[in-house]
Amino acid sequence: MDIERVDLYKMLWNSIQVQLDKQKITVYRLSKMTGIPLTTIYNYKNDEKEPPFKNMCKIADALNVSLDVFRGGKQK
Repeated sequence: MDIERVDLYKMLWNSIQVQLDKQKITVYRLSKMTGIPLTTIYNYKNDEKEPPFKNMCKIADALNVSLDVFRGGKQK
């Protein structure tokens, strides 16, 4: 995996983590809220896997934010 892709994954996870911290939601709870397996979410967190669009939609819905938040946009 190239360095640019890893940096993109880190940036994406950091924006998810900001929302988790802001809303006081654990990764475990996010897994339960989205139906995404905990191991899959940890793969996203550890830069091992790129989240597919449908999972990013589930995460955004669970956190009640726009997908734009994960690319540096504004919250809905």
